[in-house]
Amino acid sequence: MKKLEGRATICLLLVLAVIACLIYFVVRLEVNGPEWAGYYANSHIFKNGSLIAGEVTDRDGTTILRYDSDGAHYSADEYERRANSVLLGDVNYSIPTAVNVVFRSDLVGYNFVTGTEGILGSKGGKVTLAIDNEVNNAAYQALGYHDGLVSVYNYKTGDIICLVSTPTVDPQDPNGGTNAKSGSYINKVFSARFAPGSTFKVLTALAALEKLDMDEWTFTCTGSHDLGGNKITCPYAHGTMDFSGALANSCNCAFGELAVELGTKTMNKYVKKAGLTKSYDINGIETAAGSFDFDSDPVNIGWAGIGQYNDQANPLSLMTFMGAIAGGGTTAKPSIIKGGSTEFLDLVDPTSADELDEMLRNNVEAKYGDDNYPGLELRAKSGSAETGDGGATNAWFVGYSGDYAFVVLVEHGGAGADVAGPIANKVLQTIIEQEGR
Repeated sequence: MKKLEGRATICLLLVLAVIACLIYFVVRLEVNGPEWAGYYANSHIFKNGSLIAGEVTDRDGTTILRYDSDGAHYSADEYERRANSVLLGDVNYSIPTAVNVVFRSDLVGYNFVTGTEGILGSKGGKVTLAIDNEVNNAAYQALGYHDGLVSVYNYKTGDIICLVSTPTVDPQDPNGGTNAKSGSYINKVFSARFAPGSTFKVLTALAALEKLDMDEWTFTCTGSHDLGGNKITCPYAHGTMDFSGALANSCNCAFGELAVELGTKTMNKYVKKAGLTKSYDINGIETAAGSFDFDSDPVNIGWAGIGQYNDQANPLSLMTFMGAIAGGGTTAKPSIIKGGSTEFLDLVDPTSADELDEMLRNNVEAKYGDDNYPGLELRAKSGSAETGDGGATNAWFVGYSGDYAFVVLVEHGGAGADVAGPIANKVLQTIIEQEGR
């Protein structure tokens, strides 16, 4: 009897062990199944290192990348291929944030119940992006020979309808990287950081609105201003201005002084609150986090308060901040997948958002010119950020119109409103045309 009981106990333990192993396997399958299914060594999914199943479309259903037994099929138009290259990825899978890497399991059609559809001879899965192919093409053409980036998203839904980063390569050319310029395989909207220049004054303005008495505030700019025994300078003397005028004139002296008055603790609090130090998860793609240095030296705080010194901002974070102002303080988190955003971000106090909205509108009316942006009722801030590269400056233009917030950067472009502004106008006008079809 004792032997029988012992054997029964052993059998029970074995059964429990099998059940435990089965549970462990099912959990691993749920967690790691997509990665296993899309592994490059799976011959029913890959041929000669290339996917053989799957399709990527833009928001309107236009196919912009398709895989079959012959490999990858991009657009027949080279400009269109280049416009979408950092977004879709190249034939060598060289861009880690691209669709053909991040959404590989979706392309092969994997799901937990049926496994990999490609093994059954299907065409694989479909990935529908939020991108509008025509708008992306317009952005690429508008950038021309410049290195830089353009991105636009609907701050109410989160859909990123435009994302272009240059320089690029022809993604279907397996030797495309032979003579590729530096940065050709980087999605700068997601993965890069730059000195934000005067676009950062919007953040300093936000902090000043909430922490200082700005109702009767005025400042007289003589072209230079002493901060702790050192000078902060403007290109020329702006004279006496109110708060809105100081932002419209993009006065370094005024905003440098405000940053010093606000102090290190407050400035650090506000860059965090506005999401500028945050790494966003965009459908599984981690964006670069911004970094800002408000040290104890007044002149350094002053320069940091106008977007220079050691400031480094991620373009998507700046665009999202603009979206929050446009949305009365709240914005949908950006999504590269159509209809993929379910999260909303509270980045700005609603009252402050309304005040900034008026100031950004005044920038366009007083400085940039409504005639340059017909029909847009644009809110915007330009910036020219020093790069330390022989005096060259990066041209920024950020803002919003209608339901869309945007960011434009032209590297070594010079004046933001003069160079980046027309690119923003071209892209936004294309969006209007597309919506009117």
